[in-house]
Amino acid sequence: MNARFYAPDAREVETDIILPDDEAQHLSRVLRLQPGDPLAVFNGDGGEFGAVVSAVKRARVTVRLVSRTRPPAELPIALTLAQAVLKGDKMDAVIRDAVMMGIGSIQPIVTARCEVTVAALTRGDRHERWHRVAVSSAKQCGRAVVPTIAPPIAFDGPASLAHLPSPQFLLVEPGATEQSARVAGLGNVAPAAATLIIGPEGGWTPDEVGRCAGHAHPLGVGGLTLRADAAAVVAAAALLTRWNLV
Repeated sequence: MNARFYAPDAREVETDIILPDDEAQHLSRVLRLQPGDPLAVFNGDGGEFGAVVSAVKRARVTVRLVSRTRPPAELPIALTLAQAVLKGDKMDAVIRDAVMMGIGSIQPIVTARCEVTVAALTRGDRHERWHRVAVSSAKQCGRAVVPTIAPPIAFDGPASLAHLPSPQFLLVEPGATEQSARVAGLGNVAPAAATLIIGPEGGWTPDEVGRCAGHAHPLGVGGLTLRADAAAVVAAAALLTRWNLV
């Protein structure tokens, strides 16, 4: 299988494009490809191409798109993940796994029990880092779509997530609320779009759960408490299985 490279400028066959700097360095310094070598290129918007290396000049790599190929199909549901920002590099792992699960977009949120602020995330340029993680995960798993990662926002109840698709499912810990439903109790027909909302290491506050009542459906995935960095992939897998999409 040919190595895959991310090139957002890839649009039409029989055209030459220049790879982004980090992709060019990987091609030339790590894989040491040479002119004439085949590769695969995807643009992050669903386009996938067969290509060949045209020229390698230090940090500048030109490739020629020679054919349009068909990547794996995307999920038939537009599934958004609203994920509370986790400590350290755990958020990287969540984004990596969300891309591999077929999530269409990711909205990082800062909740009451997050140990970081929106301002600190902005200063640390975490948004750009998360995009690079998403690109790397798409390259690895074969997707031609790189999910949109929105800038982080403060979570202030359902109004702060009103721009995200409905229905919305708030993953809650066992016993957090008597109104929570199990995945097995949901209908098996997938909606056109949905949002999965996941809390931080310390979980949701009772106030946050109460304020979401009537807006987001509280959802449980069993009687055990999940690790925060595993909750999204477990819940997404459960929902997609219930909807017969995996």
